[in-house]
Amino acid sequence: MGRDKALVPFDGTPMVSRVADTLRGAGCDPVIAIGGDEIALGDLGLTVIGDRWPGEGPLGGVITALEHFSAHDVVVIAACDLPRISTMTVTALVNALADTPEGTDVAMAMTDRRQPLCGAWRPVSVAQLSAVFVAGGRRLLDALTELRVVDVVVGAEQLTNVNTVADLPG
Repeated sequence: MGRDKALVPFDGTPMVSRVADTLRGAGCDPVIAIGGDEIALGDLGLTVIGDRWPGEGPLGGVITALEHFSAHDVVVIAACDLPRISTMTVTALVNALADTPEGTDVAMAMTDRRQPLCGAWRPVSVAQLSAVFVAGGRRLLDALTELRVVDVVVGAEQLTNVNTVADLPG
């Protein structure tokens, strides 16, 4: 996540701040960033944990987050380029995971397809994800085939992915 990507404005607020505020509003504490521009993210009040595998795709970032929060029961992971995500969506993911059998690894947001960077994870799933990564896998969607996933249907507008100013809604 480069500085320009992390700081694309949306309604006058950096997107990463909007996502962090949403996570906090849903009860997530602490909220950290995995990788990215430590100075810029620090200026926004975020703690940054270095991605163990920078440039290797989101799977490594998810593994980094789950390892960092291994003592927690649930870890919510949301991409910083989802400026319309709501506290209701985050809460629905956490509740869906809590309402499933203990063996379920992740509650994943689902629109017309799974949204792998918006989910509530059990940290124990890191072993399976790490095995996929060590074997050369880098796509998070591919790694999900090794996990027990419960899909949580959410409105597509909640998960509009914004990577550039041109992607912002009019």
